[in-house]
Amino acid sequence: MRIITRSRLKEFWELHRQARTPLEDWYRISEKARWENLDDVRLTFPTADLAKVKSGGVVTIFNIGGNKYRLVAAVHYNTKTIYILQIMTHADYSRGVWKDRF
Repeated sequence: MRIITRSRLKEFWELHRQARTPLEDWYRISEKARWENLDDVRLTFPTADLAKVKSGGVVTIFNIGGNKYRLVAAVHYNTKTIYILQIMTHADYSRGVWKDRF
């Protein structure tokens, strides 16, 4: 999969140092993946889930670092592209405000 953009990961781990290794692991694994659908994603990341956002679109949520962080992505299976929309702590994710951004 092509991932847009790795810099978002780096920006987050510069603020949350403990997130670096799990985010790098997610990136390495996801980059090599050739997912066709959510079921394929769940073979790699069993806790991945979908969420509907304000625009009416659907995003994929990845638990990162033992559920300490959440990565929100738009996964385009047809073009094999993952757009990283936001990374946040579990607490920030739970507030749900992020859904209004997309």
